[in-house]
Amino acid sequence: MRFLFKTSYAQDIRLAKHGGHRFWYGLLGLALLAAPWVAPEYWLAQLTFVLIYAIAGLGVMLLAGFTGQFSMGHAAFLGAGAYTQAVLTAMGWPFFLSLACGAVLSAAIGVLVGLPALRVKGIYLGIATLAFGFIVEEGFARWESVTGGNAGKSVAAPQLFGQALESTEAFYFLCLGLALVCTLGILNLLRSPTGRAFVAIRDSEISAQSMGIHLAYYKTLAFALSAALAGVAGALYAHKMQFISPDQFSILQSIDLLLLVVIGGLGSVHGAFLGAMFLILMPQCIALAKDWLPPVIGQAPGLQALVYGAVLITFVLFEPMGLYGRWLKIRTWLQLFPFYRQGMFKRQKSFQKSDRLK
Repeated sequence: MRFLFKTSYAQDIRLAKHGGHRFWYGLLGLALLAAPWVAPEYWLAQLTFVLIYAIAGLGVMLLAGFTGQFSMGHAAFLGAGAYTQAVLTAMGWPFFLSLACGAVLSAAIGVLVGLPALRVKGIYLGIATLAFGFIVEEGFARWESVTGGNAGKSVAAPQLFGQALESTEAFYFLCLGLALVCTLGILNLLRSPTGRAFVAIRDSEISAQSMGIHLAYYKTLAFALSAALAGVAGALYAHKMQFISPDQFSILQSIDLLLLVVIGGLGSVHGAFLGAMFLILMPQCIALAKDWLPPVIGQAPGLQALVYGAVLITFVLFEPMGLYGRWLKIRTWLQLFPFYRQGMFKRQKSFQKSDRLK
């Protein structure tokens, strides 16, 4: 009996549950390693942006998807990491040291936001973080001696061991390595007592508190960790763009990050990567579709915002679990075919609809 318990527990905490996971994730890893020699430079740059936004998406996912805290000011943390990286790099600091400082500063700002936000939740928390995002954006514009104000600030290429990573391929591998480290860190955090406390708070704050979970501590910790990941993504974003300005970290950027996790799939690490792919590839698809649409529609202003809004409404109404939830249903259908039943997910949808009414 003890042997069976140990075996079951080892399978529960294992990152790769079975051989199929090891095979497909290994194949994905080989494809990502081979991308610089296979993909054109333009698509390699887009893949780099996917990795950067996936790191930021992991932070938003940790806060919104696993802790249930609604934030509309995450672009401020992204900007804090970007400007810290730009300033320290210009002063000659090593890349990883300036990256760590950007993450720590973003985490400290996250704590400052998280502490006052403990008294509010839901839409009121979103309004509070939205106001914070406006304040930080205005601070970036006014603090001209450090940020360069609205004129912007140039960012040099990162240097590792005295070598500048100026090529697209070298910077891609840097982003790939950091994305892997952040993903493994999140996966290990979620299977720890801290991660289980986050999920308990998301499901029911009253039940979590009755089990002895300190709500203020874990909510503040979630804000800090989420902001730190956004700071890391902001530092990489600054190096990739090589120029940053306050308008890059506006409310629109925060909405994009929130859109990323909702469409990717709330409450799943896979959803952060799927949402990042959507966020980067959707503008490309819209640009290609404009050539086939009538000029009245294709050249109309606000077409991209209209498409984003329609996609978001569609997912909220018909697929609340996002792209990852749709993939889970497709996988289940393939596994159970021809014994798949039409109403298999009816109870799940009913629960999610009632949960949104709280």
